[in-house]
Amino acid sequence: MSIKALLLDASTYRVSGMLRIVGPDEPFLGPGRIELMERIAATGSINKAAKEMGMSYKKAWMMVQSLNRQATTPLIITQTGGEQGGGAQLSTAAQELMQAYQALRQRFEEFLRQETQNLLRNE
Repeated sequence: MSIKALLLDASTYRVSGMLRIVGPDEPFLGPGRIELMERIAATGSINKAAKEMGMSYKKAWMMVQSLNRQATTPLIITQTGGEQGGGAQLSTAAQELMQAYQALRQRFEEFLRQETQNLLRNE
């Protein structure tokens, strides 16, 4: 029996999923970390990025540490306070990583579209 045969109105269903890259011990990259990096790039601050996302600074800091720990080169470069104040910025590697993730996400979205079409085909 097909999945479609079990659905009340198959045309209203779609195949979906979340794209994440996970390491052996912890998550590496996914929508939340991408958004955090985008907001750090826009604000120049982990704290401001976290606030915009409704996330605690501690959680955002832990995500930044995890990203940097799992990469071969720092992705988020931090500067502690002082006369100029603290801040954070993305490294070139982080910007390239975000572009690569976006390309992977586009391929993933196409896969999901194709699988939705497969789901709706008459079998």
